[in-house]
Amino acid sequence: MSDKERLNAGPEAYDAKALAEAGKEHQERLRENRERAAEKGHENAAEAARHEALEQASRIERESRSHEKREESPAERRGPASKRERDASYDRTMREVRSQMSAPSRVFSSVIHNPVVEKISDVVGGTIARPNAIASGALFAFGFTLAIYLIAHFNGYPLSGTESIASFVVGWLLGLVYDYFKLLITGKK
Repeated sequence: MSDKERLNAGPEAYDAKALAEAGKEHQERLRENRERAAEKGHENAAEAARHEALEQASRIERESRSHEKREESPAERRGPASKRERDASYDRTMREVRSQMSAPSRVFSSVIHNPVVEKISDVVGGTIARPNAIASGALFAFGFTLAIYLIAHFNGYPLSGTESIASFVVGWLLGLVYDYFKLLITGKK
């Protein structure tokens, strides 16, 4: 990459080391020009070279100032990211991940990551579909249904089929009560 290309490449290519290197190379060329001019006997060549060097130095300085005004990178920026930045980052990530998925997976991802569906899922997951409530409902349903079945089988009573559903609901309610008291006591979900 030539000096001119390096300097005009934009803020992402700006590098202090490369700028210093370009300055050294330019000084070397100017020195060579002065030596050639002295050999040819041109007395005003040194003045022209100095004038050219000053012009280029001022141009390089202006360009470096414009590069200094570039926007800070996220690593340099202080403070939390704004909602707009977080949303833009989320959208970029989702586009990138979906581009690597098959067509059905892409459609499914679009549906479940729809903001309305995500909000409903969060509300349901935070209220009625709590993990402790579901687990306690399943365990209570298993234990209670097994006990009812053994008692009914031993005594010869027929079962109606609602025993397991009813026992799951009772266990689920006990799990919600457990979560509620745990939240009251510890303050953590």
